[in-house]
Amino acid sequence: MSYVYAAVTGILIGIFIFGLKTGVGCGFSTIRKKNVLLLASVYFVISIILGSLVGIVDQSYLEAVSDLGMTLHVLIALLLIGAGIYTQKKWNCGCDVSKKTFLVISVPCPVCLTALFVSCMILASSLGVSGWKVGFLVGFVFFISVISSTWIFRKMKRTPEDLGTAMMFLGLFYLLGAMIVPAYIKAKKLNMVLNSGGELEIIPLLIFTLFIIGGYALNSIRGQ
Repeated sequence: MSYVYAAVTGILIGIFIFGLKTGVGCGFSTIRKKNVLLLASVYFVISIILGSLVGIVDQSYLEAVSDLGMTLHVLIALLLIGAGIYTQKKWNCGCDVSKKTFLVISVPCPVCLTALFVSCMILASSLGVSGWKVGFLVGFVFFISVISSTWIFRKMKRTPEDLGTAMMFLGLFYLLGAMIVPAYIKAKKLNMVLNSGGELEIIPLLIFTLFIIGGYALNSIRGQ
């Protein structure tokens, strides 16, 4: 039973962290508070709907979405990077477009919806309760995450320029994930075949670390 509680807690924490992405878009932009509340409410309703679909939607649909996973990651990554560059460029020219471009990072995307549905599915099977109740729980956690993170980020007095930076960083993260995950899977398979004791498992982590160091170095150069 303790294992179930730990799994449920971990998933809900993951949902809360996932909601921070939406909070970044809302907190770094100049949209009104009522629009933030509306967006958080939309996520809440969507979660309940997705929870209600648990046990109804055929697993083949999830497999189809999973097959498109890396492609979606690349498309979303390119969209985030492009929107981030556009937001920063317009802000530096004296024009605030964050009220529109924040939608790229905050509006539900296929990856986000799939993650919410899978979370509802796992929680429903772990807790043994009906899907709509799990959807309510997931939606409530996501709602609180969006509202609280938006409030915190706005207290930091960030500008749309910071929104552009966050979008580009997240886009690079998505793009990096699209490259690292297949490489990691291949490394795991090769590791199983060669029975090398796990030495290859660290390769993707090293690549990921190098990208992070390179990003910090590039950001430092730009700041000079």
